[in-house]
This record gives sequence, C-alpha cells and structure tokens, in this order.
Amino acid sequence: MKRPMLGLFSLFLIIQNVHAYQFKVGGSGDWSLASSTSYDQWAHKSRFQIGDTLLFNYKANEDSVLQVTEADYKNCSSASPIATYSDGHTLITLNQSGPHYFISGVVDHCKHNEKLVIIVLADRSNHTTSNPPSSSPPASPPTLPPSEQFASPPPAPSAPEPDLNPAPAPAHSDDNPPPSPTPNGASSMVGNFFSFFGAFVGFVIFNF
Repeated sequence: MKRPMLGLFSLFLIIQNVHAYQFKVGGSGDWSLASSTSYDQWAHKSRFQIGDTLLFNYKANEDSVLQVTEADYKNCSSASPIATYSDGHTLITLNQSGPHYFISGVVDHCKHNEKLVIIVLADRSNHTTSNPPSSSPPASPPTLPPSEQFASPPPAPSAPEPDLNPAPAPAHSDDNPPPSPTPNGASSMVGNFFSFFGAFVGFVIFNF
C-alpha cells in the first residue's frame, strides 16, 4: 500500500515542477569576480517565475551568497542578511514574486559588482476574473400625458371628388317651350326699316 502512495506523491511533485526552470546565474552559474558577465545585465534579459531556481557555483572556502534587502544590496552590507549560503553549490528556489537581491559574502567582491537583483513575475495561473460591471438599463422613452397618449393626428384634407353622375339637363315640353333668344340691336333696326318701307309702298299704291 505504501508503494502506490509513494508513486502518486512523486508524480505530484513532478507535475508541480514541470513548469519550473533552473537558471544558472550569469548564464554559466559561476559566482565569482572572474565571471566576464554582468549579473544584472544577464538578469534583465531573463524572465523569472515563481517555482524557478537559481544555481550559484563558487568555492565554499572563498565566497558565499547572501540574500539581502534593497538597501543592503546598494550599500554592499552583509551585517543582517535575510539568508546566508556557503555550501559552494547553492540552489535557491524563487517562491515569491517581486524583486530579490543577492550579494557576495565578501564585501570587496560585492563592491566589484558580484551582486545580483532579479524580478520574479507575478503568478497569473490562479487569478480570478472579476465580474464585469453591470451595464445600466437603457433609458425608457418619456411618458406622454394621458390626454396625449391616445390622441390621433388630425386627418389630412382631401380633395373634393368629381361628380361622376351629373344631373341631366331639364327637358322641355310643348307647354313650356324654351325662351326665344333676345334680338340684338342690329336686328331690331333692320326690322323697323322693312316695316317703314312696306307702309310707304302701301300708301303710294292706295293713292294712285
């Protein structure tokens, strides 16, 4: 029963460290003044994440690694380190995001740039997505007064329709003959002339 449990535990550790990466400081892991690489320039080109490790290789009886605060990093102070390593093959696990400061335990080495600052990226694998802000409901149109809600617009004036069935002209019977047209002035003068001429001719004939 113990062997299956031990196998599961080992598998769990492998899964936990599958994304971890081991960085050799300076690119080669050499922690000494002889290194031709600027540690800070190397760190600026790398991307560190939680779970990664740093490997320091040095001579145990000649050097050491101190993890310090920012102020002690700038002043190369070894008076109150956060952690001290002197085994000659130091492997440090980065278990917290943010800046990490390391200097040589030999103050003179630190002043000659045997020191290192790295920035560990924040862990975004377990971040929670915040609920988006609820949008405000759309504004409702203004409500009209009751007297205007049901009022219909006045109808447009329509043109009068033509009379398709005009009234017939009145019929004239024999009892009601149509009125004769009224003679104009010229016709009246001609009639009077012929009447006078006829009377004159008749007078002449009866006297002779």
